[in-house]
Amino acid sequence: MDPRCFSESIYNLIPRDVKAPPQPPRYTSVFKETVRDDMKKSKTAMKTMGPAKVEVPSPNNFLKKHSKEKTLPPKKKFDWSGPRKPPVPRRCEHPVMGVQSGKNFVNTNAADIIMGVAKKPKPIYVDKQTGDKHDLETSGLIPKFINKKDYGVTPEYICKRNEEIKKAQEEYDNYVQENLRKAAMKRLSDEEREAILQGLKKNWEEVHKEFQSLSVFTDSIPKKIRKQKLEEEMKQLEHDISMIEKHKIIYIASK
Repeated sequence: MDPRCFSESIYNLIPRDVKAPPQPPRYTSVFKETVRDDMKKSKTAMKTMGPAKVEVPSPNNFLKKHSKEKTLPPKKKFDWSGPRKPPVPRRCEHPVMGVQSGKNFVNTNAADIIMGVAKKPKPIYVDKQTGDKHDLETSGLIPKFINKKDYGVTPEYICKRNEEIKKAQEEYDNYVQENLRKAAMKRLSDEEREAILQGLKKNWEEVHKEFQSLSVFTDSIPKKIRKQKLEEEMKQLEHDISMIEKHKIIYIASK
């Protein structure tokens, strides 16, 4: 039969059983057992429910009758060797009659109460609305320390520290005064001031004379530079002269 005539063949009309292709083997990870062990460990570590694994009590240790009742201490034997009280008088013995005391107990008690000092109440304090009372002496609210002999006296170590601080401050002040004395400014006398002023004026005249001798045309760079330099020197000398003339008293810092 020609394979090109499948659609035209009558045999194709007969239904055939379709066989399903075989399934491939199921994939199983090689880390399955490792993951399973890790999950068991983590679950066991976080497990909080269930009966606790404790030692089961023995059946012999059941609760017995009167086991929770308090037991009395053992009785002590009486010591008959000690002193005894006088015996009870007999029936035939009679008390001494007719003995009277001259003391007036009523007046004596009244006089003791009148002449006695009134009893002072115990100092207390209340810290709640319900009226809870507490001893005031042991509470720390009473200023007992002011009655001490050394109360208010500066301790010895503080006095010593203050003396050391005072001594260090005096040494520092002396050091500062010595440095100020060494770096003190010197005042110029009138003769020195006049001599400096005349010297500055003389220098200005020399620079001015040199400036006047310059050529009128500054057509080269060296001429321009020289002219600019002489102008700056004249300005500086004029500034110095005006400062010395303005201030009569001048101080010079020592080197």
